[in-house]
Amino acid sequence: MRAILIAAALLAGAAPAAAALAQTASSVTALASRFEQDRQSILAQAGQYRVHFDMRENVSFHADYDPMEGKLSGGSEIVRVVYDKGDRISLQHILVMEHEGQAIVIKHWRQDWVYQPETVLTYVGANEWALTPVSADQRVGAWSQTVWQTDDSPRYGGVGRWTYANGMKVWSSEPTWRPLARRDAVLNPVYDRYLGTNRHALTPNGWVHIQDNMKMDGRAGGEPVAIVQEDVINTYDRSTSYSPKAGDDYWAATQDYWAAVRDAWDAAIAVTGRVYVEEEAQTGVVTGPPLMDLAQKIQDGEITTEAAIAQARTIIETATKR
Repeated sequence: MRAILIAAALLAGAAPAAAALAQTASSVTALASRFEQDRQSILAQAGQYRVHFDMRENVSFHADYDPMEGKLSGGSEIVRVVYDKGDRISLQHILVMEHEGQAIVIKHWRQDWVYQPETVLTYVGANEWALTPVSADQRVGAWSQTVWQTDDSPRYGGVGRWTYANGMKVWSSEPTWRPLARRDAVLNPVYDRYLGTNRHALTPNGWVHIQDNMKMDGRAGGEPVAIVQEDVINTYDRSTSYSPKAGDDYWAATQDYWAAVRDAWDAAIAVTGRVYVEEEAQTGVVTGPPLMDLAQKIQDGEITTEAAIAQARTIIETATKR
C-alpha cells in the first residue's frame, strides 16, 4: 500500500500528495492520542470516595411553582471497573456505609462509555427507552455515556466529547431526557421528566458530576413545558477513611449474577431497539426490588448464582412485555 501511494504521488505531483499524506497521518495520530487521553480520564473516575450530593432548584418558569429548598447529603462510595475493552468501559458505583457497627452495602448506579457510538440508549418518556442513531459527524471523537439504575435497568444516555482546555479535563453531553429520580417522584410533582446536561470533570482529589436539569411536564402531550431549573453537583473526593472491603466482597459474590442481568437487559432492548418497563415512585422501576433481593440472597448463601440468574431473566422478560 505504501508503494502504491508513493507511485501515485510521483505521477500526480509529489509535493501536494506528500503534504496530504502527512496531514492525514498527523490527523490519525492526533485522534489516537486523544482517544487514549479520553480513556484515562474515564478510568480515573474509579476509586474510593467520600461523596457529597448538592441539589438546588433555582429558577421557576411556572407561575404557580416555588423552587424547593436545596438538599444536601453524602456518603461513602467505591467505583470499580466492570470491564475495559478499549473503546468500551464500564464503571460500577457501590455505596459502602456503616450503621451501629454494621456495614451497609447498596449497589448504586453504573456508567457505560462507548467510543464513537453508532447508537445511544435514550429516555423517550412514559417508561420507555429507545436506541437513538448517532450521526457520523456527531460521533467522530465522541463518547456516549449510558447511565443504568441500581438493578441495571436503563436511566439515560447522551453523547459528548472530552475537552482539555484551561487546565481542565471535562466531558460534556448534549441535553438528554431522563425519568424522575426517586427524590422527586415520591413528591408527586407537577413535572414528570428532566432535560439535563451532564458534565464529568476531573479534580485534583477526584472528580465532580455536574447536572443542569430542567424539570418539565410532558403529560399533556405535545412539547413539554418547563417548570423549574435545578443544579446538581455531586463531588467525589478520594478517601481512605473507611474500609471498602464490604463493597468489594459484595461485588465479588454477585458480579457474575449482575453480568447475566446486564445481558438480559441488552437482550430485551435488542428485540425492537426499544424497551418499556413500569416505574414506581418509591422503588423506581418495578424490577428493582426483586433483582436487588436476588443479589443479596446470593451473597447470603440462600440461593445459587445460577438459580438467581434464571429468576432474573424471567423477571426482566415479564416486566418488559407490553
